[in-house]
Amino acid sequence: MTLLPGKRALVTGGSRGLGRALARVFAAEGARVAFTYTRDEEGAAAALAEAGPGALCRKASVLDIPATEAFLRELDQAWGGLDILVNNAGLSQNLPLALMEEEDFDRVMDVNVKGTFLTSKAVLRRMIRKKAGVILNIGSLVGVRMLEAPIHYTASKAAVKGLTEALAKEVARYGIRVNCLAPGLLEDGVGRNLPDYRLADYVKHCALGRVGTLDEVARFAAFLVSDLNTYMSGETIAMDGGL
Repeated sequence: MTLLPGKRALVTGGSRGLGRALARVFAAEGARVAFTYTRDEEGAAAALAEAGPGALCRKASVLDIPATEAFLRELDQAWGGLDILVNNAGLSQNLPLALMEEEDFDRVMDVNVKGTFLTSKAVLRRMIRKKAGVILNIGSLVGVRMLEAPIHYTASKAAVKGLTEALAKEVARYGIRVNCLAPGLLEDGVGRNLPDYRLADYVKHCALGRVGTLDEVARFAAFLVSDLNTYMSGETIAMDGGL
């Protein structure tokens, strides 16, 4: 028995890290998977192979509205629409405030917040017409807890939490659910660039004594967007190993 039989899912930022794991796990759970990416051609090819027969991917920034719309039209023609959107594409920089330029702040906020808004708006037009769909936004533990982290990344993930809550309230009348998954440190992604002392401190205070794996988060995400989870919306779920 699979969690997502026959579902049609789009994952943004699917060529590496958590996005790649999401595409792989969703496919294993019975979904048809599409994903976008911006730079990593080699990673995208590998992720496409892992996402099973019929998977689709396109090079498209979440800030590129025409490219996103073109891919959605392609998915409309190929699949007849989407059931699931995962706003996973994100960006971070390990910069203290003193070294952070205005351009750094804007870039992180644009990708993490504006990109989530733009992609959701484009997909929601389709979901509203059929009065069904699920959106999962990938947040971060730093957006819900007081932890040491770059302020632009933290602000962007806190904004994603607020966006999730407001959007869930707005589209509930159309039968659409919106949630946010906020992982702690994982084996890949943001944690890769942390200084050793920061990583050691996290593990020390984590009840499970380790960072999380990409597959652990992806498997839980598959449940969150599945038909087994039909009475949760507007929530931000922390997945941090007991910090």
